[in-house]
Amino acid sequence: MHNVRFSLFSLVIGVAILWLACDSTAVAPQSVPPARIPNQSEVVPVDGAKIFRSYCASCHGVSGKGDGPVAPALKAKVPQLNTLSQRNHGEFPADSVRHIIAGDETSAAHGSREMPIWGPIFHQIDNDQDLGFVRLQNVTEYLKSIQQK
Repeated sequence: MHNVRFSLFSLVIGVAILWLACDSTAVAPQSVPPARIPNQSEVVPVDGAKIFRSYCASCHGVSGKGDGPVAPALKAKVPQLNTLSQRNHGEFPADSVRHIIAGDETSAAHGSREMPIWGPIFHQIDNDQDLGFVRLQNVTEYLKSIQQK
């Protein structure tokens, strides 16, 4: 039984890795833009929507509905990010969102504070510019902008 469980787990991980290596639009046609922007620059953008599509949409979906292409392969249900205000009595929980993104509030899916899944992009300081804070703020503002009314 243990070998069957291990084999099933290995199969799921293998499929997820192969899927991530492929173009998501070729696997599952979508009417929304792909999680990754074609010909995207290697430089991490500071635009909140672009950062979200690059680092979050594969799980949370491009519109924050928890329906990203990787979501079905995950053990836990991916939360909808476009209903954060509704679930918080009409107030967007900006501080909580920033803490989760920055890794200050732990989430098993996002990784530990020492090694968040998206790496150092939200902690980066270059040439006297705190680009990590700018990115964090811009993604938070983007999430606020996609809230359902």
